[in-house]
Amino acid sequence: MISRILLILVCGCVLAGPVAAGSLDAPAAPTASGSGMYTLEDLYQRLNAGMAGAPRLSAFAEPATGPGSTMHTLTEIMGKMPALDNKNGANPADVLSGKTFWGLTSNAWGEQTGAIPTRTVSNTTTSQPAGYYANFNLAVVDTDLTVGNIKSGVSIFGMTGTYPVAAVPKTGQTTTYAAGDDGALRKGAAWPGPRFTDNSNGTVTDNLTGLIWLKNAGCLVGGNWAGALTAANTLNTGECDLNDGSAQGDWRLPNVRELFSLIDFGRFQPALPLGHPFLNVSWTNYWSSTQAPTTSFAWYVSLSDGAVYAVGTAVDYPVWPVRGGQ
Repeated sequence: MISRILLILVCGCVLAGPVAAGSLDAPAAPTASGSGMYTLEDLYQRLNAGMAGAPRLSAFAEPATGPGSTMHTLTEIMGKMPALDNKNGANPADVLSGKTFWGLTSNAWGEQTGAIPTRTVSNTTTSQPAGYYANFNLAVVDTDLTVGNIKSGVSIFGMTGTYPVAAVPKTGQTTTYAAGDDGALRKGAAWPGPRFTDNSNGTVTDNLTGLIWLKNAGCLVGGNWAGALTAANTLNTGECDLNDGSAQGDWRLPNVRELFSLIDFGRFQPALPLGHPFLNVSWTNYWSSTQAPTTSFAWYVSLSDGAVYAVGTAVDYPVWPVRGGQ
């Protein structure tokens, strides 16, 4: 009886075979036309360095040399994932229009496009709208914003000023005679180098003040103070070796500060900077156009020692004309 039952069971197994249809051979490898998959390593490298990666026909090709040899863990991959940031995360209103970015805020998560508009400055309104201004000239908005209204050497919004600064220059004294004296400290604005430029037309430019002086300092006698004013005001090209095209009224008698600016207190007879290009400088006194606090006196500067005095306007002194200045 038992043998019959075993036979039936065996026969049942054999008879059941035809019920499972299909070949018992291993399936063929995936073809190039099949759908590929990225590996976890691809995902990690995309998050870590933006690498493109390439889908594989077999998503189970890694690790290549043993378990865990190239694979990053899911925790490592999660560590590269962007995180929600509602405090510092950017929104489209924070990014220039047309630029894409990955939003981190709850109301703008994922790939986003910026919305800040690009603006053009208008001078028809006192208030410029918010937006991005790539490059423009502020003078369009404020016509007073010019280099001539900005202090020389100072830059505002890329505009470097040319307005001259009335700085107190160094005296020229370089020898020290006592601790703390001018020769030791040498305070004041440094003189430019060269101090003077010979313009080869009978004029000399002082590069410290920008004033233009007659090169021949002994040409005009002048006489008394009234005569000195007239002699300077009527000077023009063709006189005193001038060929600069100047006309009457271009030249004038310098004020006392202008005349005083030529003095080098480290020198005397004449008290002018070493190597100056002037001709026929007198060691005597030169009239200035500045009148003393009385109608009968005016100030002069001594080219012998740089001293400044007031004297009666009837005295005869030479004239050293100047032009230009502020």
